[in-house]
Amino acid sequence: MAERTILVVGGTSGIGLELARDIVAHGDRVIITGRDLTTTTDIAASIGEGASAVAVDLSEPETIAASLAGVGKIQGLVLAAIERDNNNIREYSIDRATRLTILKLIGYTQTIHTLLDRLDPSVDTGIVLFGGRAKDAPYPGSTTVSTINGGVDGMVNTLALELAPIRVNSLHSGIIGDSPFWSSKTAALEGYKSRTPANELATMVDVVDAVQFLLRNRGVSGVSLNVDRGWRLT
Repeated sequence: MAERTILVVGGTSGIGLELARDIVAHGDRVIITGRDLTTTTDIAASIGEGASAVAVDLSEPETIAASLAGVGKIQGLVLAAIERDNNNIREYSIDRATRLTILKLIGYTQTIHTLLDRLDPSVDTGIVLFGGRAKDAPYPGSTTVSTINGGVDGMVNTLALELAPIRVNSLHSGIIGDSPFWSSKTAALEGYKSRTPANELATMVDVVDAVQFLLRNRGVSGVSLNVDRGWRLT
């Protein structure tokens, strides 16, 4: 397969950064985005020659088109930017709910809209949207997160139809035990492990491999993929 260029929105930390490293390791080029250009550029330099940086803030969708103006043809797009939120209904924060809703539902959509003329239709191009298992595995305070992640699947269904032959899929990870957010929470991780059939949690490598599958596999579009080692089956 010829060298591809993949844009990873939210590629400066966590799973997004691991994905960016994996893309370059497989001989492709990656463009990572973060809110701060200096920080994002430094992180891209640490990945290697195949990585470059752009500053984008999905929570300000009016600025996305200008921020992405310098991006050329790409053969894949991963929207991995997320923010964690615990917004209890009894102490509901409209500001936090609005920010998160704009970031994912509007920011994701505006990014795809902006890049349509650069998503290369001459090759098998894939788009992957990150959601999360809170869409159907809620926790106290997850109303906004659960609603938005469910909305990501609604976006996938419409976009896969509207943008064909570009493929569009979503990925919903469960508890990722070795991620920066979870790796130090030993007691909580043991409880979550007990809810998987093999008493193990998915890893960042598992998620990265799943994203690469969704980007490359020509037979997969309009799919909502859980990566969670069968969490909640037991």
